[in-house]
Amino acid sequence: MGQGAVPVKRSDLSVATGGRRGLFDLTGECARFVEGEGDGVLVVFVPHATAGIAVVELGAGSDDDLMAALDRLLPRDDRWRHQHGSVGHGADHVLPLLAPPSLTVPVAGGRLALGTWQSIALLDTNPDNPVRTVSLTFLVG
Repeated sequence: MGQGAVPVKRSDLSVATGGRRGLFDLTGECARFVEGEGDGVLVVFVPHATAGIAVVELGAGSDDDLMAALDRLLPRDDRWRHQHGSVGHGADHVLPLLAPPSLTVPVAGGRLALGTWQSIALLDTNPDNPVRTVSLTFLVG
C-alpha cells in the first residue's frame, strides 16, 4: 500500500433472488462484513443495470408498499422502447433513477450506523435474473 493510501476490504455476495421481484435484505451480511473493522464507510454496489440498493424499513407492509409504488411509477407493460425479456422489462432499466446501484453507509466502531428501522436491501424488479452479485467495500477512516 502506497503512502497515504486508505486500507480497503472488499467482498462480493451472491444473492439468490430466485427470479422473484422484490427487496432482499443485505443488512446481516453487511454487518458481518464490517464487524470489528473500526470506523469508516461501507460502500454497497450492485453491478447490474436493472437492480438497485436502498436503505428502507423492511417488513410491516413496507416491502409491498414500495413495490406497489414502483409499479405505479414504472408500469410493467409494453410502453417502453427497451423491450426484451419479461413484460415491462424496459421499466427495470429506468429503476436506477429511483434506486441507484450504490450507497454509502457510515460505520462506527465496526457497526453499521443505521437507524432503528433501517435495513440495507437489494431492490430487484427484474424477474429475468435468478442470481445477483452485490459488492461490499469497506474503507477505513
